[in-house]
Amino acid sequence: MADEVDNSDARFHFIKSGDQANSALDWERGPDHVRKAIGEALNARNVAFLLGAGCSSLVVDKQERGISTMAPLAKEFCKHPDEPQIDDDFNLVPAPAWALDKADVEFLGKLGASLNDTEYSRNLERLMELLYSLRFVYKRSTKAAHEASAKRVESIIQKVKSFLWERCTKGAFADGDTSVLDLYEAFYRKLVLRDRSLPRPWVFTTNYDLFNERAMDRLGLPYANGFSGVIERRFNPATFRYALAEQLDLTSRKWSAVDGFVYLCKLHGSISWTEDDHGLFPIRELWPQDALSKVMIYPTPAKQNSSLGSPYADLFREFQSRVVREQSVLITAGYAFGDEHLNHIIYQALTIPTFRLVIFADPDSTGEIAKLRALNDPRIWIIGGDGPAGGSPAHYFRTIVDHFMPQRQTERIDDAVRLVIESMGSRKEADDE
Repeated sequence: MADEVDNSDARFHFIKSGDQANSALDWERGPDHVRKAIGEALNARNVAFLLGAGCSSLVVDKQERGISTMAPLAKEFCKHPDEPQIDDDFNLVPAPAWALDKADVEFLGKLGASLNDTEYSRNLERLMELLYSLRFVYKRSTKAAHEASAKRVESIIQKVKSFLWERCTKGAFADGDTSVLDLYEAFYRKLVLRDRSLPRPWVFTTNYDLFNERAMDRLGLPYANGFSGVIERRFNPATFRYALAEQLDLTSRKWSAVDGFVYLCKLHGSISWTEDDHGLFPIRELWPQDALSKVMIYPTPAKQNSSLGSPYADLFREFQSRVVREQSVLITAGYAFGDEHLNHIIYQALTIPTFRLVIFADPDSTGEIAKLRALNDPRIWIIGGDGPAGGSPAHYFRTIVDHFMPQRQTERIDDAVRLVIESMGSRKEADDE
């Protein structure tokens, strides 16, 4: 359900050419302005979305309904020593299998990696960078004293991986709550409004979860995700070259592209992928998994190197092929530009005059987003800021889908009816007074 909108002082920004001073819009007329601009962008020849971790995170009534982003995950992981916890009802809860024990915490502390309010307690990528670097050193050491340290480091790495796996497979979304799934369904309903005469849209995601696949399956939308087969679905990059068409005339070879077809490319792997020893591309799509997936790219300094091997080389090649084209538009949501290998491809695309980049993000963000804003390039749009009164910020996936994606005809009719009813109600109240 969309957030309620009123004429409050809430403002969001639609920044072009880096000018934030004159970019503020109110929530009464602002969404129409953005919706029109996004609708025009979606009519470009080549359209792609890049969905980051923020798209699968949804907090409702202070409860996470999806999968938390990296900072909350890091905080949760680092606060869990291997000892029982007390829940809100004062019950004793055993420590999870992935919890760090006191020896782990002391070991990291001696290395200068305290988990108490440091960068490691706020970002699991930084912690994994340290752990992988230590593993590299200890495994190549000839000192017998380093053998125990190597085992300790490997144990902590596996705990981080187990924790991430659990958070991607367990939670409110796995216990019947459909809040996040409903949001993805609404996104795809609006995405398929694209003119059927144009090439089909691409959705790239760095997320491991299955919200995209489940949403399209529930909507009955056909999609290509790089796998072929029915009983044994195996990775086959050639499927990204396929298109789905219907035969218009059985007596002749007349075909038309099927409405609603989408290309889905999971750049960092998936919890439904597993390694196999068969075929040229030994990756299978299998669900449910009964063990940690071996083809997820965990947040480590080796992440960029991991993308050089199969199947990631093929997936990143598709990303580059799609965005580095004439008349291309890339729309990012829930992505903080924290992956250098993806940023490099996006920066390559910006060398093409007809490329356009639409970023849904906090306009006051630092780092790469601030650098992009400083370019003062009219092809780079940044949309974000305050949400509607009592609602999610403007750059959150929920607000994007509810307020900024082009509306279907039925939605426009519903909005018109709502406005008429509200107007009639206001007049009746005035008459009663």
